[in-house]
Amino acid sequence: MLIVYHNNRCKKSREGLEFIKNKEVEFEVVEYLKTPFSKEVLASIVDRFSGEPIELIRTQEKYYKEILKGSSLTKENVVEHILKEPKLLQRPLVDDGVNVVVGNPLSSLDLFFD
Repeated sequence: MLIVYHNNRCKKSREGLEFIKNKEVEFEVVEYLKTPFSKEVLASIVDRFSGEPIELIRTQEKYYKEILKGSSLTKENVVEHILKEPKLLQRPLVDDGVNVVVGNPLSSLDLFFD
């Protein structure tokens, strides 16, 4: 079953969720701003993400611009900063238990529907 880490206030996250709904697959929605990540769950997500750790960070957020810009971020740093400031997380994030992808652009979600 897919898990969609979602922020309802984000247009891209809503579009990703709608895309998945139209695929008629079983999924669970976790609104991560309302239900914060545990360190263990977030570390697992970051470990299974195939891209660079920085790709999980929203670089347009004030926190990034004031604190992280110009830093080289390890997986551990990404976990630490997202736990402090959950709005940093790219969204939607989709997890099938093996693979984790950012659902922006929507075409990245095709991995789950081939």
